Amino acid sequence: MTQEIQGDDRQLTLVDENGNEELYEVLFTFHSDDYDKSYILLYPASTDEDEEIEVLAFSFDADADGDVTSNDLHEIEADDEWGMVQGVLNTFLDDDRLSGE
Repeated sequence: MTQEIQGDDRQLTLVDENGNEELYEVLFTFHSDDYDKSYILLYPASTDEDEEIEVLAFSFDADADGDVTSNDLHEIEADDEWGMVQGVLNTFLDDDRLSGE
């Protein structure tokens, strides 16, 4: 999957290997000192409030200005790294102060 950042800081467009584009909202970003990486979690912008959403996660490298380009998103491959990201997401979803519910 190729990733292309478009629009403002809270939305980006992901382009798959077939050239299909889908707009995503940024759920949140965070940095892990254990892995010395930053992560971004996304969900489809077309998701209704009542429907279950699929959250995508990537690690990313921002430039000196904090900008992220399409080459800066990286798929997470290690199981232990996925487990850490899942734990952060679960904490986010379980804490009403963080998730805004």
